[in-house]
Amino acid sequence: MGNRVVREDYEWVYTDQPHADRRKEILAKYPEIKSLMGPDHRLKWIVCMMVAIQFLAFYLVKDLDWKWVLFWTYAFGSCINHSMTLAIHEISHNTAFGNNKAMWNRYFAMFANLPIGLPYSASFKRYHLDHHRYLGGDGVDVDIPTEFEGWFFCTRFRKLIWIILQPLFYAIRPLYINPKPISHLELANTAIQVAFNVALYWLLGAKPVVYMLAGSMLGMGLHPISGHFIAEHYMFMKGHETYSYYGSLNLLTFNVGYHNEHHDFPSVPGRRLPMVKKIAAEYYDDLPNYSSWVKVLYDFIMDDSLSPYSRIKRTLKGDVKQE
Repeated sequence: MGNRVVREDYEWVYTDQPHADRRKEILAKYPEIKSLMGPDHRLKWIVCMMVAIQFLAFYLVKDLDWKWVLFWTYAFGSCINHSMTLAIHEISHNTAFGNNKAMWNRYFAMFANLPIGLPYSASFKRYHLDHHRYLGGDGVDVDIPTEFEGWFFCTRFRKLIWIILQPLFYAIRPLYINPKPISHLELANTAIQVAFNVALYWLLGAKPVVYMLAGSMLGMGLHPISGHFIAEHYMFMKGHETYSYYGSLNLLTFNVGYHNEHHDFPSVPGRRLPMVKKIAAEYYDDLPNYSSWVKVLYDFIMDDSLSPYSRIKRTLKGDVKQE
């Protein structure tokens, strides 16, 4: 558990990200993919159902013994809350109500944020679009770990701790890499979430609050679904920047595993990404992909050639227009 990772820096490249060129090439060959773009009208009803399920769970756990609260927090609440973060990811691309109703999407994301307990939907929107536009961009893409993370989490045991603490690093990384002025939507997101958390505690007590907050932290830490954090862009094969996952957990995660397809066509809702792969199969079938996020987590920890430094990074050129 004490073997040190040999990598001491990111994988620096001097080429543009591959997704824009592949998008142009695919659309030139298969223009019918444009018909897949636009809102997914099922999404808002699925999100409402998930929020209602968590509200019911808040009521059901309030009288349980603490051991059962903790059990259901990891076994059920963490899955729902992580899935809800990926619903917010979908909504950040305006797939709930479409581009013409952008503010409806922003406030609906705050509604989806309620059972997560941590106000993050407004900030996620701002940084996530930068991640798409400037994938791997030095000082802009906050999905890239910091120098400290790459330097310190360099043994198997430390990588395990790093994965457990993923929610913490995703929260503080933007403040270090690419701080932005606080927006009025972020203030609204925080105010609404704090009011909800206080009301939940006042109405049902501490156990639902613990179930909610611990479920979010555990679900985004050492959890099968959190394998997507590592699977999406960590360089398991030299030169490959984005990887797709085609396993069954896509059913719980709005097809976020179809990640090459998603970066190629971020305007296509997750429900339709398998259709992109089917139409343009020759562009995706030969790309490296995964069938198990659990195996991704295991391999990342146990492979001494992998670390938080295992990311492709590039210096951006020209004007950088951020959210």
